[in-house]
Amino acid sequence: MAKYIIGIDAGTTGIRAIAFDHDSNMLSNAYSEFTQYFPEPGWVEHDANEIFDVTMAMIKQCIEEGGLDKNDLVAIGITNQRETTVLWDKNTGKAVTHSIVWQDMRTADRVAEFNAKYMPDKYDTLGCIAMTNGSGPKIEWIMNHYPEVKQGIEDGNILYGWIDTWLIWKLSGGKAHVTDYTNTAGTLLADITKLDYDPMFLEEFGIPRSILPELVLTGDFKVDSDPEVLYGIQVPIAASAGDQTAAAVGQACIKPGMIKNTYGTGSFIVLNAGETLPQNIPHETGLFVETANDICEKQHYALEGFANVSGSAIQWLRDGAGVVTNAKEAEELANSVEDNGGVYFVPAFAGLPNGSDPYARGTIIGITRGTTKAHLCRAAIEAMAYQVAESFNAMAEYAGVEIKSVRADGGGAKNDFLLQFQADILGVPVERPVITETTCLGVAYLAGVNVGFWKDMDEVASKWQCEKRFEPRLTDEERKKLMDGWNKAIKHASGWLK
Repeated sequence: MAKYIIGIDAGTTGIRAIAFDHDSNMLSNAYSEFTQYFPEPGWVEHDANEIFDVTMAMIKQCIEEGGLDKNDLVAIGITNQRETTVLWDKNTGKAVTHSIVWQDMRTADRVAEFNAKYMPDKYDTLGCIAMTNGSGPKIEWIMNHYPEVKQGIEDGNILYGWIDTWLIWKLSGGKAHVTDYTNTAGTLLADITKLDYDPMFLEEFGIPRSILPELVLTGDFKVDSDPEVLYGIQVPIAASAGDQTAAAVGQACIKPGMIKNTYGTGSFIVLNAGETLPQNIPHETGLFVETANDICEKQHYALEGFANVSGSAIQWLRDGAGVVTNAKEAEELANSVEDNGGVYFVPAFAGLPNGSDPYARGTIIGITRGTTKAHLCRAAIEAMAYQVAESFNAMAEYAGVEIKSVRADGGGAKNDFLLQFQADILGVPVERPVITETTCLGVAYLAGVNVGFWKDMDEVASKWQCEKRFEPRLTDEERKKLMDGWNKAIKHASGWLK
């Protein structure tokens, strides 16, 4: 049988495992959601023990449903939701608290205090302003509220990591406590200029370096899985990656000026900024400056913008409001009306995009007696595109590279209405690849190049194929009018908790 690589995407709402052959064909695709916990308004938690169990089940399902021979598995790559905390007992191998998810808002006041103390002076060092996504304040919060965890740390029994760290530690039987550089973006723990943890910020949050994973560069690291853990399989775990930079690799954005946007639980737009560390970007843009996954002799950098809520707005329409039964119905309803009827939906369930206002909350405005659920669905989908536009425009202004198109992926990229509206709002073409699960594909590529399954990044980039291209149709005047309405709605959502 053909040799294959498994890419694992440990996302915010579920685990996906996909097996790829040498021609980038998907041999099997396994997915399962895991439990989301909302103990208080604005709080979001996961059970890391459950995440590991679901990951194991998806690896097994991927192999079995694909009719694959486990002996033909060449390597595993793991990409993950970034910044979500995991603290575990290295003796029992069990997580000691629920994970605080990157979306969680409980540290908003601490983040504001941090920004008042260190911003904008430390923006170039951290590569970002402090946002509630950041892991540092989350770890501090756990130590302050769980005395037994703090004691376990002081006794040397507890380790810390992100989801990738946790999964690699578990799959390797505790042999490797590592993370890739790309996972440190936005954590408020690392110095982007030195590619290392920053002692100043570790001290700020009271975090001992000893509990943190070793920082590694994709291509310089691999560790064998423990066959007693992984169904009798001993295979290299050959890549770790932050989900969004992995998606950029899956989209073959390996040259400066290439840009992708992932429509998942949130929206994440990433621009390849080349080999020079971007500087002098106003911190008000909220852009992340970060390392980019690449297996080469020279370090590459990226710019990233994000919105906490994207596809999860459609999930809310389905599960919270009961407006639709699935995402396809939302798209059909959006297409059934000529415009949004003056309705704007700002899905600030966890603040505004790029951490610009953690105190904003969701707002639907412009409702009249003629508003229908079709208008609500259209407004929700349009919001996914509006949120991307803010970051895109900042990147176009400050990155110093020409952006000619955007490559789209993630679950939302299957929505033709969304991608056409995105092209209209950005004023550049949007391209959808044949394979939209590019996080799994990207980390599979990274693992495969690392073990010699593929020759280099140029080879994997040559495999990228466009399935559909969406050309912008709006005039500049029409685009401005829509964006003015969105910006007006943003003002009404801003500062609600204040």
